[in-house]
Amino acid sequence: MAELLTDDQIDQAIRDHLPQWKFADNALVRSIKRENFLDGIRLVATVAQLAESMNHHPDIDIRYTTITFKVSSHDAGGITDDDLVLARHIDTAAG
Repeated sequence: MAELLTDDQIDQAIRDHLPQWKFADNALVRSIKRENFLDGIRLVATVAQLAESMNHHPDIDIRYTTITFKVSSHDAGGITDDDLVLARHIDTAAG
């Protein structure tokens, strides 16, 4: 099992590499607004392929043109390095 990150490590990762993310409810959370519904669904499909290749899957909430991603390692009970990697991949996919 992956090692949990401390709150300080999470805060530093957000400051240094993931400024559009927040730490809430024991997960990294980011909402992304798209111009229309289909653009949001395309982003979800891209992230789904990335997540599947990593075997590490975010929770995804779709609200018309706003997509919210919640990333955490459920099996570890918090945030691990895998979550930071997936969050960066989501940022790249979001452009």
